[in-house]
Amino acid sequence: MSGTPSYERYVALGDSQTEGLGDGDDVRGHRGWADRFAERLARRSPGLLYANLAVRGRLAAEIRDEQLGPALELRPDLATVMAGMNDLVRPGFDAAAVAGVLEEMFAELRAAGAQVVTVTFPDMSRVAPLARPLLPRVLAYNARVRAAAARHGVTVVDTFPYAFATDARMWSSDRLHASPLGHARIAAAVAHALGLPDSDDSWTLPLPALPRPTAWQATATELRWIAGFAGPWIHRRLRGRSSGDGRTAKRPVLTPVVHPPDAG
Repeated sequence: MSGTPSYERYVALGDSQTEGLGDGDDVRGHRGWADRFAERLARRSPGLLYANLAVRGRLAAEIRDEQLGPALELRPDLATVMAGMNDLVRPGFDAAAVAGVLEEMFAELRAAGAQVVTVTFPDMSRVAPLARPLLPRVLAYNARVRAAAARHGVTVVDTFPYAFATDARMWSSDRLHASPLGHARIAAAVAHALGLPDSDDSWTLPLPALPRPTAWQATATELRWIAGFAGPWIHRRLRGRSSGDGRTAKRPVLTPVVHPPDAG
């Protein structure tokens, strides 16, 4: 595919998903979909330079205020922007305001000459039943992001229509971050959206069906999740704390991509 664009400077902006939580840990490091995508991109463009400015816990406005300026200074020809989930789960969420923040980032990155890719959110009520009240927020947010992207020529990876996106195997045990398999699917989706030669639509396919859990198993799973993850998350919110307090970007400057041993 000789007509496929070639990229030299890729910058990722976002929160914990783009940082890579759920794919690795704080000791060994987090890989994540953006790293995985950069590895795929570097196989086609060996000279690719990559920066990841994402920091866990950041709201959309914080991503704009903290990451957009440094991103523009790096002069990317490709940028990915994934933001809004930390806003969506908080009281007082305003879909129009949050999407407006993303549109500001779209506009400035596009004006600087970068190709921009963004991602919509899946139906979180199918990931965690207690998140059922969030569905109207997800629908409102996704619609506004699609419209903003269309206005600025931004490529959208739309995960919402696909059943795989809410499969439990795509999510880590906290149900907030993608699993390694989920991160790999997002990377494949971005590659396909940009038309990379080694990409196709297989990222959209559902996983093989699993036996349906019993009522007791389902209840036990929910109770473990509430105790292990939902409760501590609520406790941090009540204390005004964030998982990203004191943290900085893992890859703040453009550097060559090094393939891990298991990159595939």
